[in-house]
Amino acid sequence: MLIGRDDSSSIIYHALKGEFQVEKVIIEEPVPKQRVITNRIKRLGLWVVSGQILFILSNKLFSKFAISRIDEIKEQYQLDDSAIDDDKLLHVESINDQEVIEILQEIDPDAIVVNGTRIISGEVLDSLDKPFVNTHAGITPKYRGVHGGYWALVNDDAEHCGVTIHLVDRGIDTGEVLYQETICTTEADSFNTYPYLQLAQAIPLMKHSLRDIEESRLKIKKVDLPSKLWYHPTIWRYLWSIIKRGVK
Repeated sequence: MLIGRDDSSSIIYHALKGEFQVEKVIIEEPVPKQRVITNRIKRLGLWVVSGQILFILSNKLFSKFAISRIDEIKEQYQLDDSAIDDDKLLHVESINDQEVIEILQEIDPDAIVVNGTRIISGEVLDSLDKPFVNTHAGITPKYRGVHGGYWALVNDDAEHCGVTIHLVDRGIDTGEVLYQETICTTEADSFNTYPYLQLAQAIPLMKHSLRDIEESRLKIKKVDLPSKLWYHPTIWRYLWSIIKRGVK
C-alpha cells in the first residue's frame, strides 16, 4: 500500500488485511501547506484560494457537529481506523522517492493499493509492471479532484454522487475505471460525513478489484462522462449551497 496520513488509509488497511496479504504500507509525509497554497494560487487565483482557506478554517469548527454521525457510520459499516500495525509501516518523505521504487521492486507485489497520496510520478508507476489501484471519493471522470460526493449533490446530480476504484496513471484521477457505486445520504449527513459513506461503498469494490487481479480477470469499465477537476469550495460557495440547495 502507498498511503498518506489520513484515517481513511487506516480503514482501508484493516479492511483488506483480513482477506489479502499486505506486505508493506509505505506512508509519506504531507506536502508542505505553503507549497500547496502557492501552486493553488497560480492555478486558481488569490481570491478563490483565499475563499478556500476560509472554508477549511471554518470547517474545523463545523466538523465537531459531524462526530456522532461519523461514529455511527463507522459502527454501521465496521470501519476500523485504529493505527496500522507498526511492523508493516515504512515511512518516507515522498511517495516519489527513489527509496520507494527500490522497495516496490524488492517486494514485487501483485498489486499496489493507493490512498491519499500526492500525484505518483511516472518513474514510480513504471518501476514495475503491476497495477496501481486507487480509491477515489467521486464518480470519475465527472468528479475528479476532491470532494466529488459533495460537488455532485451541489450540482443536483445525486446519480453521480459516489465512489470510483480506478487504475492510477499520470493524470489526476484519470485512470481507467474498474468499479463505481453511488451512495445514499440522509439529512444527518454533510460535507464531513460523505467521505465515510463513500469509503464504506469503496471497500467491497476494492476487494473485488484485488480478487480480479489475483484471478487475472481484471476488466475496464467504459464510462462516458464529461471530465472536470474539482477543488475545495470557497466559504461563500459553501454557504450558497446550504441556502440554495440545502447541501451542507
